[in-house]
Amino acid sequence: MTRPEADRASRDASIVLGLTLPGDAVLYLLLPLHAAAFGVTLAEAGLLLAANRLVRIIGYGWVARFYERSGPRNACLLAVLGAACATGGYAVLPGVWWLLPARLIWGLSFAAMNIATQALATAEASGAARRSGVSRAIISTGPMLGLLAGAVVAEVAGPQVVFLGLGLLSLAALPFAWRLPGGEGPRLRAAGPRFALPKPLDVWSFVQGLTLDGLFVLGLAFLAAAALPQGAALAAGAALSARYLAEVVLGAPAGRLAERIGAARLLLLVSLASAAGLAVIGVGWLWVGSLLVVGLRGLLQPLPAPVAAARAAPQDRVAALARLATWRDIGAGVGPLVAGVLLPLVPAVWLYLGAAALLTVASLAALRR
Repeated sequence: MTRPEADRASRDASIVLGLTLPGDAVLYLLLPLHAAAFGVTLAEAGLLLAANRLVRIIGYGWVARFYERSGPRNACLLAVLGAACATGGYAVLPGVWWLLPARLIWGLSFAAMNIATQALATAEASGAARRSGVSRAIISTGPMLGLLAGAVVAEVAGPQVVFLGLGLLSLAALPFAWRLPGGEGPRLRAAGPRFALPKPLDVWSFVQGLTLDGLFVLGLAFLAAAALPQGAALAAGAALSARYLAEVVLGAPAGRLAERIGAARLLLLVSLASAAGLAVIGVGWLWVGSLLVVGLRGLLQPLPAPVAAARAAPQDRVAALARLATWRDIGAGVGPLVAGVLLPLVPAVWLYLGAAALLTVASLAALRR
């Protein structure tokens, strides 16, 4: 693949994911706020929000094998159709047992599209870093705009209309999926276990997923509903949208700063500051703490991979990165389950201070010299 071909393929794959990802991102906002409209309890909402990550952990190997056999074009065409059906299903399938299959389909569809974006961005060594940065910006733009638009439409017309619209938007990704390379895909699976006993950095990754990707996202919608009953969707949507904006704006500066002071040192500082943001939410400053967490999330995003790669032997680098991602997915899957059960029962101050303490301990254990 030539460099211009790699640029176009990476851009098209990123557009595919950017057009389909809003259906998932907006569900994290609207499902906790409108659980009754979907026919579920808050605990069931936590299960549904966790399901797509948990099925990815189990089904990643199967999706990777399918991608290898079918190639980017066929894998992404099928994934777009699956994502569109799942997103539209959120609007017309009330109840946890109808929504759960939709979440499982979305999780497997996302896995295929995510593989395509990463594989095509690095298909040609020349310009791989630049393509990865552009890819992240394109992908994050979709959820950033979708959260803002979804919050507005939900206030006016209800959440079901939002997901019908996002399901149709997902179908707009089909022409870009069709432009992707055909034929078989490259080999993706490396030797070595993807899932093994956790090392300290893996434990930190699990806690990060549990607190920042799981508890924080579901908890923000829950606490926003209590703080602003009339404008919760707009406020929480703006805060979650800022997370994706932070990834676009702060990802590259974080990488440059990590080269100057060390990725592990910067990751420790950002993790401790994120724990402080959770504590600020716990003591009652919801929006100050939320903006602190989402801003720091943009700095944190590019840092774990280089830390894990630097600590692993050369032959174990790929397995270490995959294991780190697996433990984060497990944490991010468990987080909504824990939040959905505990938020109605445990005072928010104790839940968020406990999450802050857990993240602090895990960060110090894994990242300090």
